[in-house]
Amino acid sequence: MRVSPEFRLQMQGYGLTTAHILYHMPDFRSVLQTFVWQDYDIAPDFPHMRKFLDFWEQNLDGPLHSVRYNHQRLIRPGEWRAVDGEFTLH
Repeated sequence: MRVSPEFRLQMQGYGLTTAHILYHMPDFRSVLQTFVWQDYDIAPDFPHMRKFLDFWEQNLDGPLHSVRYNHQRLIRPGEWRAVDGEFTLH
């Protein structure tokens, strides 16, 4: 049985990182365009996202305006909470 590369990354501590990138259009600097980037990365340093953004700044003509990102580990210890109470419906 083979295991997917994404599952292997998650077992190594990687989480899904999504970056919402706003950048200026190369020919119309007052116009902003959006781009969504998503990959598995490690918080808090985010080496893959930083590598992508460095590539963007060095090789693409549209200068970055802003980057918002979200990171979520998909495999983590289960969350358990004791419940004290009971609701009865009809």
